[in-house]
Amino acid sequence: MPLDRREFFRLTAGGVLASASIARWGARVARHSQYSAIAFDAFPIFDPRPVFALAETLFPGKGADLSNAWRTRQFEYQWLRASAGQYTDFWQTTEDGLVFAAKLLQLELTPQKRAQLMQAYLGLKAWPDVASALNALKEAGIRLALLSNMTATMLEGGIKNAGLDGVFEHVLSTDRIRTYKPDPRAYQMGIDAFKLQRADIVFAAFAGWDVAGAKWFGYPTVWVNRLNSPTEELGIMADAMGRDLTEVTSFVKVPR
Repeated sequence: MPLDRREFFRLTAGGVLASASIARWGARVARHSQYSAIAFDAFPIFDPRPVFALAETLFPGKGADLSNAWRTRQFEYQWLRASAGQYTDFWQTTEDGLVFAAKLLQLELTPQKRAQLMQAYLGLKAWPDVASALNALKEAGIRLALLSNMTATMLEGGIKNAGLDGVFEHVLSTDRIRTYKPDPRAYQMGIDAFKLQRADIVFAAFAGWDVAGAKWFGYPTVWVNRLNSPTEELGIMADAMGRDLTEVTSFVKVPR
């Protein structure tokens, strides 16, 4: 039966609208990343520099040396304890590393100075570029998590200080499984939380050794090399590297 004029225009308009809708949907899908989620180490998000600045304030002329020795021993203690089956958490190993570093440099670490330096870890705020980058990722539908050796208390404190409540779908502390990155069980927490394949999860690392650990595990990895550190001699490279989270958004093809 032939269509009348009104019916013809109704169907034609419907087809045009449907085609336009499909075109918009297709454009939106084309802009989507091949990755579904990003797991961030804590320090691409939280700026630790105030801790080191406080060390210089408390020990003028010695703050940089103290910070370097402290940071080195902090992670050495974590790895030694994890490998020996003598686990203590990030907070305790950080304090133990501080005490050792002060002794090494023959600095008088009074109880007050010790408490000030430790409490500084609970007052960390975000790097300046973080909020806009995370907003762009969220708007693009990328799922976000923190995956860190820091304790849950330290991570939640940083989230609150940085005004990032509700941004991260998962806040994963390796303290939950009583080990530290680069143990493969630590990186597995991201897969277990997101319920995704490892190839669908980007890991954003702060330290070169964390880059290696994540790549060995099988994550696509971006090195947020904020301190402009040299590449570790571990025979492995990040898939991308930059000084801030712009490199992360670029890697997952999210416009800023």
